[in-house]
Amino acid sequence: LRRQRQMCIRDREDGPNLWRIIMAGKIPDLELTPRAGTGKGAARQARRDGLVPGVVYGGGKEPQAITIPFNILFKKLKDGGFMSTLFNLKVEGADDVRAVCRGVQRHVVKDLPTHIDFLRLNRDSRINMNIPVHFLNEETSVGLKKGGTLTIVRQEVELMVTAGNIPDHIEADLENLEIGQTINISDITLPEGTRPVIADRDFVIANIAAPGGATDEEDEASEAEADVDVATDTPESDEEK
Repeated sequence: LRRQRQMCIRDREDGPNLWRIIMAGKIPDLELTPRAGTGKGAARQARRDGLVPGVVYGGGKEPQAITIPFNILFKKLKDGGFMSTLFNLKVEGADDVRAVCRGVQRHVVKDLPTHIDFLRLNRDSRINMNIPVHFLNEETSVGLKKGGTLTIVRQEVELMVTAGNIPDHIEADLENLEIGQTINISDITLPEGTRPVIADRDFVIANIAAPGGATDEEDEASEAEADVDVATDTPESDEEK
């Protein structure tokens, strides 16, 4: 089966209801160590010791400098879903707190994590998060078996969620999707209190294009698509710059 990823969009109201939400289970613990020093020197020393420096901020409290073992962070990032996971942070000498990762800085050449930011949250806190999209049943998809091409417009969807109700990912079943049909954001039943950040149109997540590539309509719509990312306030990490 041919699988094509290209940035294009075709706004349509048709399409079957193929979405379901997979909710996060028990909130996982993440153990951190308080970091006494700040600045470039302390951050470099932490990295030499096999640690990744970071900061926990927000929640009406002062920022706290922390470290996390490099190997643990690297594995969690590799496993996927790290940026959309609500963690129970356990820091020595402090109360447990719920938080999400709001940024991972990486080495410009090695692409390895060099700094991490966590945002404290209350259970009712609202936050914008990018939730991954998982596509199911490509092998048995009606449209793909007829020679169509799966065009993925969005690998993830930015949603406004509550901290106590964060989807781990959303799934789209392609089995009954015909050539020319699309999966739109309106085809998903979101958890209560959750909504897409882009609210002014019924945007496309994916479609099955006819053999031979995207249509002229898709090409024109692709050129017109210009989503603006929602900026998130995070504290500057002058030690990393």
